[in-house]
Amino acid sequence: MKKYIIIFSIIAVAFSYSGCNDDAFLTETPTTFYTIDNAFSTSEQVDQVLISIYFHIREIRANPGETSWIWNLRGNGTDMYDQCDLRLGSTFSDYSIINSTHDTFYQAYCTWYYVIARANLALYAADLPQITWASASSKAYALAQARFFRAFAYLQLGELFGGVPIVTEVASTPRYDYERTSRTETYQFAISEMEAIINDLPETTLAGGRIVRGAAQHYLSELYLAMGTQLAEDGKSGEAQTAFNASINYANQLINGSTYNLITERFGRRVNEESFTYPVYKDGVFATATNNTVVDTVLCFPNYYWDMFQEGNVNYQHGNRECIWAIQINYQAFKSNDNRSRLPYTRVYGPMLRIGASTWFIGELEDVGGRGVTFANITMYARDDIYEGKFEDDMRNSDVVFRRRFKGNVSSSPYYCQVVPWDLIYNAYDEATNMNNRSSAYPASCKIATDKFTGVSDGEIRSNLFRDDYMVRLAETVLLRAEAKQRNGDKAGAADDINLLRDRAQCAYRVTAADMDDKFDLILDERARELVYEEWRWNTLLRMGGNIAVDRIRKYAFWPRTAQTLTFNYNIWPIPQTVIDSNLDVALPQNPGWGNR
Repeated sequence: MKKYIIIFSIIAVAFSYSGCNDDAFLTETPTTFYTIDNAFSTSEQVDQVLISIYFHIREIRANPGETSWIWNLRGNGTDMYDQCDLRLGSTFSDYSIINSTHDTFYQAYCTWYYVIARANLALYAADLPQITWASASSKAYALAQARFFRAFAYLQLGELFGGVPIVTEVASTPRYDYERTSRTETYQFAISEMEAIINDLPETTLAGGRIVRGAAQHYLSELYLAMGTQLAEDGKSGEAQTAFNASINYANQLINGSTYNLITERFGRRVNEESFTYPVYKDGVFATATNNTVVDTVLCFPNYYWDMFQEGNVNYQHGNRECIWAIQINYQAFKSNDNRSRLPYTRVYGPMLRIGASTWFIGELEDVGGRGVTFANITMYARDDIYEGKFEDDMRNSDVVFRRRFKGNVSSSPYYCQVVPWDLIYNAYDEATNMNNRSSAYPASCKIATDKFTGVSDGEIRSNLFRDDYMVRLAETVLLRAEAKQRNGDKAGAADDINLLRDRAQCAYRVTAADMDDKFDLILDERARELVYEEWRWNTLLRMGGNIAVDRIRKYAFWPRTAQTLTFNYNIWPIPQTVIDSNLDVALPQNPGWGNR
């Protein structure tokens, strides 16, 4: 997959063009027009369309362009993330300025229809008579990938926007008469697509990144869960139960099969490291051959959860049997010709201790978590609340995974070369500025920072990670099954599934059926513990139905203005007003809660 990402080019410029002389160039009537029917001549060109979809999804997932609406799509404004005080100009949690014209809604809507359009193009081109395939199975796999991506896009649209127009043809002329389907019809279309191609997807691949059968099984579990939830809201309890059973069945195929398993022992490139240290740099200055500024270290003891997020350990092909699908990142490609091949997670998600706790910390090096600028600030709920009381003892809360020990590096500080207590960091100044400080001073997860930044010797400045990144791992499948079981009335079975993850994380407290509350707080809390910085939190909250999303946002949002301005209920995003206005021939109804805003 990496080699395809490296050679990626938009299909329109991937084709070869003939040279021309001046007279031919000036001729008004060209001898050849490129159309969809004659632009494709090889199966490799069809595959380039698929590569463009992989590339696009990598853009949405990794967001190397650091585009604000993508961070919003991934969770800003939910119970888990918000903007720090320095970036409140682009907040996605002040509902006095959020309505159906907000750019995030338009961009999110369009980005998934882009995937659908590319998938439709690949499906059309694959069946052109001039295309020769190496084998029937290679064509089947190409078609399967295209239909997978189309279904995947409709899953995203259904969870975020509800029922949307189903488009299965390549558009040749402008249309203004699209009609919305229902949310369940949108889910059903995606289910039919996934089920039609599941057997044409390989169980595994030699290289990482390409779609495998397990990805379809996982998303079928999610699709049936989402559809069952909507059916239950619609009062169709019998159909909902059937959907929940199907969700459980697809999850069972992954969880109980022999291909995947939860990581429960150390593995990978750093398996032999029993400990490692973070250097502490005097006044945040990088040590050189003539200026040794390392004045202390912070000792850490790695564990197998930490192993899963180290460079070279993410792909199934790396020995990571928990990984079902991952986007591909490669530093050498980044240096040569693919400057989008990076995870800017240290920069975007990383704390700014030098701002929020400048009495004790300065600089942008490993000792303070790297060069964080906090475009997405983790909320107090996601960093602290979910680990309170009996939930504190948890490998996912261990210092090597969720690093809370930072030694002061300001030489004039009373905590110089000592671990600074969090009650000081959180309450460093007067009460009026405490929340501002906390918005940029917080623990650094191993998912967004590292002790070994790649490329430092080449001039990299500790902003990026160069590891592959999960789209799906088995732990999330377990969480889907737990939710499906609970919605199907089996709270004991749901607790057992949650305990699969809690046992893996060596938690002291094991949940019981009594913990499985009807608002799904326990499941959402466990998702936050397991999938922070991984899951698409808006999708999760909105597909839960009812007032779960708004209730949790009001309760856990970082800034008080969110609860103050969120004065209406919704459980689905609005159809972008631009989309409604452009569909001139058919009225597209707006979603509940968003009218006249």
